[in-house]
Amino acid sequence: MKRISRKLAYYRYNIGYYYITVGIRGLFLTAVALLSKKVKLIRMKRRDIMFPFILRVPTSDVPTFHQVFVAKDYDFKVITRPKIIIDAGANIGLAAIVFASRFPDAKIIAIEPEAENFSMLCDNVRPYPNIVPVQAALWNQNTQIDIIDPGLGNWGFRVNGGNADAVTTRHRVQAVTVDTILETYNLDFVDILKVDIEGAEREVFHDATAWIERVGSMIVELHENIIPGCEESFYRATKHFGRKMAFGDNVYLSRPSGCISIV
Repeated sequence: MKRISRKLAYYRYNIGYYYITVGIRGLFLTAVALLSKKVKLIRMKRRDIMFPFILRVPTSDVPTFHQVFVAKDYDFKVITRPKIIIDAGANIGLAAIVFASRFPDAKIIAIEPEAENFSMLCDNVRPYPNIVPVQAALWNQNTQIDIIDPGLGNWGFRVNGGNADAVTTRHRVQAVTVDTILETYNLDFVDILKVDIEGAEREVFHDATAWIERVGSMIVELHENIIPGCEESFYRATKHFGRKMAFGDNVYLSRPSGCISIV
């Protein structure tokens, strides 16, 4: 009886979650997808976003949508409007289209390594001429690197630093450094660097001297529970930023001259 009660509670929670997040049509398509065992695409429209975009159901696109649009993890205030934004770990582009809708004059470099996510990213950002999609993994050197799947869904793919089980490998992708991105796209300064790269931030921030002074504000999700040492690497590299706050799953940092308002 307890097992049945737990299952009923689980289904009630998930039905409510999907209804709140993607509405009745999204809930219906999710049910169809579960019954047919095939992923379905749902077209989403929002008043605060300039163009429609696509989610895959039932996948981690839904909690990603919830994180961005319901929990509003990127609903920050600015002192000055950003001109350059790098979105590392762009997934299917939801944060990037929020940035593009809020700051239509900003150039946004959206970096995503995993092939299926990148394809969705390209579809979702196609109407935005100021978003540049880049299939690559942010890392501490320019090299080829494996993308691995630890079984956490489309938002949980990681790069293989040399210790992953080969069975989980999906494909190889080009890894690049932050300073390579700056040079490739002729960027003198980055107003906002958003980083959500499933633990690779440990390597990215381990030695950031080549580029850290060219970043004004950061939004970073740390994954210390996945890769120990992420927090130490990050906070050591950003100790001179001064202003800091936590919001949702992210740490916000800004220099005194940075564009993000931190109070």
